[in-house]
Amino acid sequence: MTVASRATASEPTAGGARRRRLGIMGGTFDPVHHGHLVAASEVAAEFELDEVIFVPTGQPWQKADRSVSPAEDRYLMTVVATASNPRFTVSRVDIDRPGMTYTVDTLRDLRRLHPDAELFFITGADAMGQILTWKDVDELWDLAHFVGVTRPGHDLTDMGLKDDVSLMEIPAMAISSTDCRERVARGRPVWYLVPDGVVQYIAKHHLYVSDEETP
Repeated sequence: MTVASRATASEPTAGGARRRRLGIMGGTFDPVHHGHLVAASEVAAEFELDEVIFVPTGQPWQKADRSVSPAEDRYLMTVVATASNPRFTVSRVDIDRPGMTYTVDTLRDLRRLHPDAELFFITGADAMGQILTWKDVDELWDLAHFVGVTRPGHDLTDMGLKDDVSLMEIPAMAISSTDCRERVARGRPVWYLVPDGVVQYIAKHHLYVSDEETP
């Protein structure tokens, strides 16, 4: 496991052209917040990514016993949040796939869609700490390079991760979706924690107003 450093130029394709580098930002995004956006932007700069694809989960297997907002709401909030950045796009591959969402299926689908690209899977420290329990974990390392974005002071060095997993400290990751949901449920503002359009979407669709029991 290594601390991220400036990426070197990617290997050329058979025709001599530089391979596209795609970041894959997976998450529940319930709601998407500035920590997600800053993390994607920082990783894109560090690894010279051509595009970052945000992939809202359909039915997250880790949260099968928890209340999660409808996938369509989470997808649309992510579209609103990323619309102003031409490097960001949003994919429905997880939402449109039936059944529970597993990262290995996400990466298999995106590998089929982008066979010539280098994939960089971006995920938070909490998820990275559980990665060894994920479905088909051994295959994951072959499908993408993993980048763990951590809050300052969050140590992952003893998690038993592979040496080629990169870590980056992102101060904005101190923002959490759980805190945003709880603030809305208590009638507290989430301005400047989530993009303005997401604040308006939450209010218009009355999201999280009865989520006092959501963990």
